[in-house]
Amino acid sequence: TTPKEPAVLRQNILDTTAAILACGIDPKKCFLFRQSLVPEHAELAWILGCLTNVPRLLRLPQWKMKCASQNNEGTVGLLTYPVLQAADILLYKSTHVPVGEDQVLHLELAQDIAQHFNKKYGEFFPVPKAILSEL
Repeated sequence: TTPKEPAVLRQNILDTTAAILACGIDPKKCFLFRQSLVPEHAELAWILGCLTNVPRLLRLPQWKMKCASQNNEGTVGLLTYPVLQAADILLYKSTHVPVGEDQVLHLELAQDIAQHFNKKYGEFFPVPKAILSEL
């Protein structure tokens, strides 16, 4: 949600990929891809954004905290990021999503969006359930 220098962004992508592989993810069993190369993520985010009301996004704690840290000049990208997260989840018709406590409200937004979409257009998206890790 914050602009990056292109060279830094490219290096971050490589570093993240290396870290994922170093954690033991087997690329023969898992698909690794750059989300930004899959236009359906942004397309679905747009559609879901048209079904999501702004007051709901303004109530999310992450928006309030980050906006306050940016002198109350948060960007549209920051505000709508949870809708993009919902699109990321729903695009693959995920039924279960591993989340940390700090992302539970974002997953609840994804659940609400799925239910709203299904009510309006017919059963299409599963309503994803949270998998909370126990530390």
